[in-house]
Amino acid sequence: MSFEHILLERPEDSIVLLTINRPEKLNALNFSVMSQLEEAFTTVKNDPTVRGLIVTGAGDKAFVAGADISELAASDPLRARELSLRGQRVFRLLETLPFPSVAAINGYALGGGLELAMACTLRVAAAHARLGQPEVKLGIIAGYGGTQRLARLVGRGRALELLLTGEPIDAAEAHRIGLVNQVAPADQLLATALALLGKIRKNAPLAVTLTMEAVDVGMNCGLEQGLHFESTAFAITAASEDMREGTRAFLEKRKPQFRGR
Repeated sequence: MSFEHILLERPEDSIVLLTINRPEKLNALNFSVMSQLEEAFTTVKNDPTVRGLIVTGAGDKAFVAGADISELAASDPLRARELSLRGQRVFRLLETLPFPSVAAINGYALGGGLELAMACTLRVAAAHARLGQPEVKLGIIAGYGGTQRLARLVGRGRALELLLTGEPIDAAEAHRIGLVNQVAPADQLLATALALLGKIRKNAPLAVTLTMEAVDVGMNCGLEQGLHFESTAFAITAASEDMREGTRAFLEKRKPQFRGR
């Protein structure tokens, strides 16, 4: 499957690398790119051979520098709400994929770009990356989930500082406050993201999926519902072949051979 502004590659058998390929516009998210992202996320979600996704941007300047300002400038309130809801839907699709995703932040991740990165399971940033939510400088607010995910990742105070000042931070500061998981030299960024997914792929696929779902439920529904989901998911994994293989391998002092069932 081919897209105008998105490249899909397989750096490893079960890993998909999605590159937003609009470097002349710093990979800005216009309506066309968002439509293609939705289709691409749906495609990988429905592919049973995929166990991990890396999202990055073309070139060495930007992951995604934000939304397309020309489209925003032409929006009336109804159109703006439509754009926001669409972006939220697309990024929620990414966030709820049944396997982990890693944002390989290879430069500017601003506005919608940071919102895209935050919808990924984990984030790895190149040392020169800059991250921020500058929407207030344009007279708007973050509309693709930034006001919600940022506070969940770094806490209310730091999130409000970034959202209200609109000032970007560098990769080291983003790592310090928990916005990104790792910082890597630019030439090792994809290798670092692949290594991170490689550690996860060694584990039981069903357990990985249900762990992500349990965290998601708890963050969005509260502790009681999260605990209820956790116990149910725990029971489901206890009935799996992978649980029997994992515990047997531990007792036999060998590496488990998980099959995802």
